[in-house]
Order: sequence, then C-alpha cells, then structure tokens
Amino acid sequence: MYGHNAMDILFDMETRDPDDMFALCFLTSHPAIKLRAVTVNPGSKAQIGIVKTLLKRLNSAAVPVGSRNLDTTRTAVSDFHYAFLNPVTEASPDAVAHELMAQVFTTFPECVLLTGAPLHNARLLLNNHPEVIIKRWVAQGGFAGDNIVPAVHRLSKFDGLTTCLSYNFCGDARPALAMLSSERVMQRDLVSKNICHGVVYDAAMHERMRAFRSATPGLRVIYSGMEWYLQRNRAGKMFHDPLAACITVNREIAVFREVEAYRERGEWGAKPAENTGTHITIDVDKETFFRTLVEN
Repeated sequence: MYGHNAMDILFDMETRDPDDMFALCFLTSHPAIKLRAVTVNPGSKAQIGIVKTLLKRLNSAAVPVGSRNLDTTRTAVSDFHYAFLNPVTEASPDAVAHELMAQVFTTFPECVLLTGAPLHNARLLLNNHPEVIIKRWVAQGGFAGDNIVPAVHRLSKFDGLTTCLSYNFCGDARPALAMLSSERVMQRDLVSKNICHGVVYDAAMHERMRAFRSATPGLRVIYSGMEWYLQRNRAGKMFHDPLAACITVNREIAVFREVEAYRERGEWGAKPAENTGTHITIDVDKETFFRTLVEN
C-alpha cells in the first residue's frame, strides 16, 4: 500500500492540547513513517521536557527536538500532559527549531512538513533559509465552508458558514499566508477544521482500540492516555492532529478539493481554484482513518 520506502516527516507541534501528543505517538510507531525531527512552538523548557519524556517512552529518544523560544515565560503545557506523563522534568532542546528544520529538509529533500501548531517556526524557516524547498506541507488548519463542502458532508455546527476561525492559522496569520503563497512550498494539503471536528475518539472508538493497545509503543500510549482522558471527559476528544498525521501517510483517508485559501475579517475560508497547489479536505473516510491509525 505504501511502497517499500518509509516517508520522512518533520512534525511541528505544540502542547496546549493532548492532540499533538497522540499524533506524535502515531508518527513514531507507524511502519511507513520515519520521523526525522520534532520542532516545538514556542518551545519552553517545560514543553521540551514533555516532548522528550514522551519520545523516550516511545523508544524514539534519538529523534532531535527543536525550540523556537526557549526563554519564553509561558510553559504552554496543558494539565493533561503533566498528569498523564508524570514525572516530567524540564529539558533543553537539541537545536533552534528553524535551524533544525533547514538541516532536515537539506538532508532529506523529500521530507514532508506536518504542522499542528501556529506557524511561527515555518515563518522563520522561510525567512532565514531561502535555499530550502518544502515538497509537501500538511497542515492541521484552514476551513472549507458551504461553497466548498457538499451538503451531505457538512457538520451542522458549521452549516451556513463560508469562513471560520482556525486556531493554528489565526495564531499568526502572516506565516500562514506566507506558506500558502510561497513558491518554495510545492504541495499544500490542508486538513480543515470542519473535517477535524467530525472525527472524535470516544468510548466506542476506545473499545475498538483495545485489540491494538499493545501492538506498538505509540498505540500503547494512545490507548492509556485516552483511558485517562475518557474517565474525565466522557464525550471524548476531537482527534485533530492524529487525523492530519494519518492523512499525511495515507492521503486516501480524505477527499480533497483544489482551492485558494484566504483570510477575511480574521477568519479563514477557501474558494475553488486551479493550479494553486493548495488542496483542502471536504470529506473523510473514518474507517480508513482508523485502519491507518492502528496499522503496525
């Protein structure tokens, strides 16, 4: 299905939401992926400690970790991470984030950039390393509204909208616009907010996961982490970043449409267009997502 060669991926993440942690679990354990580096936004010592603790538990301690701003006064870590991964100690990064990114894309020119955070690190990469080309960027972010999504695929909470706030793109609009327009980003796959909100890890999915809970270190942490989470949040967890990670390795999970993504009055939308290199999700196959998530 995936061919013989593993896909090189660089993951740019944050730690305010458990989503990124579960995506990291998937990225370190899927047989078709070679995780080359992790960069963290903003990259506090607390965040680096969380990421390095998790990588160690995933038998992936050798994966280098970069920070954008090690001196930030914000820990930028959710209570979940401390409670579930305890004990955790602060740690230092292996490199400055944008420098690590440049090194990875130079060494592995086919490497895919997966972003699950506001795009500050991507902005610094573009600004400081004009020689770097990104062959494919998969972003958890953006929004596809009624003008793009057929009625049969719309979520009721977004019905009637053509634009919407998108956390990762709204976190800093300038780098988002730069990544969407740069000729150095060859292919852009946006895993839109309206699709992400339709994929929820709930009690039913947790029961399906039981059969796979020991198959890999990543699946073990996902299962135990969601066991803890579901005991406190019975409605479940929207799986934004794990969905984007799965789509990165198996694009057939989603239906895409080529668009021009735009920003209007602080919100994000998309309109049909050709030859933009930008594609946005308008539907998702949840069964294919699940099979990809648990593949080992």
